[in-house]
Amino acid sequence: MSASQNPRNSIKNQLLAALPPEEYERLLPYMELVSLDLKQILYAPNEPIQYVYFLNSGVGSLLSLVESGDAVEVGTVGNEGMVGLPVFLGANSIPGEAIQQIPGEGMRMRADVFQREVTPGSPLYKLLQLYTQALFNLIAQSSACNRLHSIEQRFCRWMLMTRDRVGADQFPLTQEFLAQMLGVRRASVSEVATTIARAGFISYKYGKMTILDTEGLESTSCECYVIVKREFERLLGGNSAFS
Repeated sequence: MSASQNPRNSIKNQLLAALPPEEYERLLPYMELVSLDLKQILYAPNEPIQYVYFLNSGVGSLLSLVESGDAVEVGTVGNEGMVGLPVFLGANSIPGEAIQQIPGEGMRMRADVFQREVTPGSPLYKLLQLYTQALFNLIAQSSACNRLHSIEQRFCRWMLMTRDRVGADQFPLTQEFLAQMLGVRRASVSEVATTIARAGFISYKYGKMTILDTEGLESTSCECYVIVKREFERLLGGNSAFS
């Protein structure tokens, strides 16, 4: 479906919604509304990045890969941002990978068109500069968190961040996938999930995670969740999924 067939208020991506109306209308013909399936590859390691994606719903996952084939999540993207920042920064490919972690939909634009139309000084370019810094802060904080904090704390942080991006207390999630995202064994995730569920903070059934007690998760999470949340709010204000 062409983006031009959709009214402005149907676009849920917060970067696009923050654009001046005339800039939004100028870019709209270059975008296409697409469905994004679970584990769909948005860009592959060392392959040309063909599209950038402004997510309307769901969550994208940015992965760092090693030679063994293992992958660890270094960042996530929801409707507050864009998948494809390497293109914005002038790169055509990177060693990492981006996949759709939670199904949804988004507005996609061809990478070459994006580079031609989103130029220094334009409204979207300025927003993406701030978003790039916010995402860089998230990646840096996640790296410190993975090194210094317990699996239980990291589990709770991940749940809270995913909830913020999805905008709902329930979302599809397998323990196997979460183990990959956290870079730990599945058995470790299962043990932590059981502990958190017994505390009444979450329930897990048939591949669906439901958050029952947000305050409980926040009390168990490390400070990294609040740090990242505040930085998105500081840099993007009302354009952040955390606002």
